[in-house]
Amino acid sequence: MNRFRFRAGLAAARAGLAAACVMTLSASLAAAPGGPSSPDKKPDGDTEKPEGGKFEPFKPEATASTGTVTIGGQAISYQSIAGTFVVHPKDWDDVPRDPKADKGSAAPAEEGGEAKNPSAEASMFYVAYFKSGGGPRPVTFFYNGGPGSATLWLHMGAFGPRRIVTATDAHTPAAPYSLVNNGSSLLDVTDLVFIDAPGTGFSRIAGKDKEKAFYGVDQDAYAFADFISQFLSKYGRWNSPKYLFGESYGTPRSAVLVNQLEADRSIDVNGVILLSQILNFDLSPDRPTGNPGIDLPYQTVLPTYAATAWYHQKLPGEHKNLEALMAEVEQFAMGDYARALAAGSDLSVAERGVIADKLHQYTGLPVEYILKADLRIDGGEFRQNLRGEDGMTTGRLDTRFSGPDIDPLSQRADYDPQSSALSSAYVAAFNEYARKDLHYGDGKIFKPSIRTFNTWNFQHQMPGQTQQPASSRQGSNVMPDLANAMKINPNLKIQLNAGYFDLATPFYQGVYEMHHLPIPASLQANIEYKFYDSGHMVYAKDSSLKLLHDNVAGFIRRTSNLGH
Repeated sequence: MNRFRFRAGLAAARAGLAAACVMTLSASLAAAPGGPSSPDKKPDGDTEKPEGGKFEPFKPEATASTGTVTIGGQAISYQSIAGTFVVHPKDWDDVPRDPKADKGSAAPAEEGGEAKNPSAEASMFYVAYFKSGGGPRPVTFFYNGGPGSATLWLHMGAFGPRRIVTATDAHTPAAPYSLVNNGSSLLDVTDLVFIDAPGTGFSRIAGKDKEKAFYGVDQDAYAFADFISQFLSKYGRWNSPKYLFGESYGTPRSAVLVNQLEADRSIDVNGVILLSQILNFDLSPDRPTGNPGIDLPYQTVLPTYAATAWYHQKLPGEHKNLEALMAEVEQFAMGDYARALAAGSDLSVAERGVIADKLHQYTGLPVEYILKADLRIDGGEFRQNLRGEDGMTTGRLDTRFSGPDIDPLSQRADYDPQSSALSSAYVAAFNEYARKDLHYGDGKIFKPSIRTFNTWNFQHQMPGQTQQPASSRQGSNVMPDLANAMKINPNLKIQLNAGYFDLATPFYQGVYEMHHLPIPASLQANIEYKFYDSGHMVYAKDSSLKLLHDNVAGFIRRTSNLGH
């Protein structure tokens, strides 16, 4: 869904609805703060002809429209641009080259040499919203995660001017769906840019070794850095306050991206807003059994187990206050539970029984099952067993959701009921909105998600690292990147937002990561924390969406340097 989309296997839904005719950039765009000084007379893709022999699969596009959104009782007029930028991999430059002169001057990349100006390209789709009139404005770049997810979730569920209405914790009925004014859009405080990662949504990749060029931790961040640089130039926003907003895999993307922007491109960012964070993949609750000896995932996920069991009324004791329960479980997780796990085989039978009973009090799972699991229960096992007596599987992205078991005998959950509950509504809403309101997508297929996770290159060159990194999800850790960005720009502010019912990226995992960033103690004051009684997509609950808006809007107002 949103998509963390640290989940493999969700097939990319497809839609190909006929759409309205494509509009060209209108003169009204010139009134947008920081917009271009004059409107383009035709889509950018028609302005140039490819040079002979030059590989140019894509041309930039831009289609304009206008609209109004009401936020806090105030009607805000805006101009929207749906379009694409063409981005290139690292080592590409814009110096014209003569293919004949370059021929034979370097070995092909696959033979160990450095290929000149790699031919792979990405056409990255975006939707930008500029408030009409007024003075200088911040600009915020939004993206979901996956890796392999488009950004329809943040766009249509959280901050775009129109929002899809879905059920709170149950499967949303089939079409027709309701698309309504979004009173929690962030257009009241910032201009908005929603970006689809290469290959997702309406974004595309082409050229030799295209997957290798864009599907990896560093390659992906470089593409986004290239996109942002181009956007700042085209729309005259170099001197605007700048923010990054990433959800799920979008949070490690933000960590690498902000460091690339600041360290490599001298683009200081005012703030990074993180939603449903994972920076250190060793902490993931998804099958940590494959990484024996690393017990932290079991500790940092325990508060989420407790919150979930509390929501479904599976705890044997009474806990009226969720926040108080979370504080209690966090203390146990990092105290007695941590010591028991660290003891390993030295833990006595009596001590093992005491810990198992405590885990029963906090998870609702049977003591016998906990002992059989060696006190270590991963996310899939918990979701399969919490409501096993009811024949129900608990959600992963949002554990408030449940659905019928696919296989009651499975060790782990076979699917995510929350993802199944909301995906159709979001996909339908965006396809309809893009084609009818944004006038974009005629003859194009929108890809909500693509299957990149299993082949994603998790090799990551950390700041200051000279040796070749390993290529494995386990051990991939971008905490040093965020720390480096905070050190070279000590004014950089961070906001962590997390839902109590998120079992894909547990909220306490994010807290642990922030508390262990390799930064001076003084910079910890640059980080703020916001929690919600919702899941991975905290905006899927109306009250949490409003709170999320207020928290993010306040963060931007405090850090934009515009004198609000």
